Amino acid sequence: MVDEPRQSRAAAPILLFDSGIGGLTVLAELRKLLPQAPVIYAADHAGLPYGEKSEAEIAARVAGLLGLLAERYHPRLICIACNTASTIALGMVREVLRVPVVGTVPAIKPAAKMTRSGTIGLLGTAATVRQAYVDRLEAEFATGRRLLRHAAPELVGAAERKLRGEAVAPEAIAAAARGLRDQPGGEAIDTIVLACTHFPLLEPELAGAFGPGVRFVDGAAGIARRIAHLTAGQNFERQVPDCAVFTGSPESTAALAPALAHYGLEHCGAV
Repeated sequence: MVDEPRQSRAAAPILLFDSGIGGLTVLAELRKLLPQAPVIYAADHAGLPYGEKSEAEIAARVAGLLGLLAERYHPRLICIACNTASTIALGMVREVLRVPVVGTVPAIKPAAKMTRSGTIGLLGTAATVRQAYVDRLEAEFATGRRLLRHAAPELVGAAERKLRGEAVAPEAIAAAARGLRDQPGGEAIDTIVLACTHFPLLEPELAGAFGPGVRFVDGAAGIARRIAHLTAGQNFERQVPDCAVFTGSPESTAALAPALAHYGLEHCGAV
């Protein structure tokens, strides 16, 4: 077998995958640490929202799409920048792909260190909130804390619309806040885990709904640090502009062009 040119290996991208545009919050943190790294961003808009699908549907879809994307783009590393997909499909993907795969998990560990009241809120999709993986994180890192969970699938659509330049419906934000505050002990929440990569895009709106004294935490910075660690010492060379590719119709993503440009991405078509 002929060895690949060094230049080709340096141009191998990091592949970020999400059901939609939530993974852009991870990309923003990755840019801070590895601004020179070439990136392919892949969004499965045709499958959105993941949080309302069964575990079997999500696992099969994510594994199939990542297999296709790995074959097409030959990434040096794949990041599943989606809490729902990671909690369900990460193990399967790691078994079938011969490339390092970084997942996304709810930031319960840092939240447990941040809280002063001892009561933590968690906002996620329905699929994430019900996962036993979240139970294990709570048992391991939040002993002695109270973790209140609420599924807020409406926030996924709100974040997608925000990046299209549309107004965020205040009732969606208010409903998410009530979902946590109205639970027994909810008035004591002072730290909220944003357990969906879409949700940090709505942090200003959520902060207004929850009021002063509440802090938000997500996993984006930790994911970026993990990627930087796994690629330490590697050469990077961006030979072509960073690309975003989508499943679904081109018409559904055309309005995202300004947001993609803000994150240094060109819309490069369909998966």
